[in-house]
Amino acid sequence: MQTKAALELSDVNAILDAAQTEAEAQGWAVTIAVADDGGHLLGLRRMNGAAPFSAGVATEKARNAAIGRKETQVFEEMINNGRTAFVTAPMTALLSGGVPVIHDGQVIGSVGISGVKPEQDVQVAKAAVKAIG
Repeated sequence: MQTKAALELSDVNAILDAAQTEAEAQGWAVTIAVADDGGHLLGLRRMNGAAPFSAGVATEKARNAAIGRKETQVFEEMINNGRTAFVTAPMTALLSGGVPVIHDGQVIGSVGISGVKPEQDVQVAKAAVKAIG
């Protein structure tokens, strides 16, 4: 039987705090979602000024990064580079800004960011993941 690492509440809070710090440093209003390895929401923070719909988008980005086991930017690039059939996959928000949290080579969770340009969402997500190693 295998054992696996899992995000704890302190990890979730560290991710949320790091993402908020990065976004505030840049002057960006975003929503931050943190999910477990199955894509289930563990934490959500919508910053002042972030559009209400960004809460749903960030949550789906986190979910897709977790269950897809890769950055959601990969999915967006696949579609943009001609693999349009992928839009029929049973996933929504196949957009940049979802990043998995990897520990010992295994996905243990993810973060999704929504609210600014794609590369800015990714920047905030990667800063958040660094908060826990």
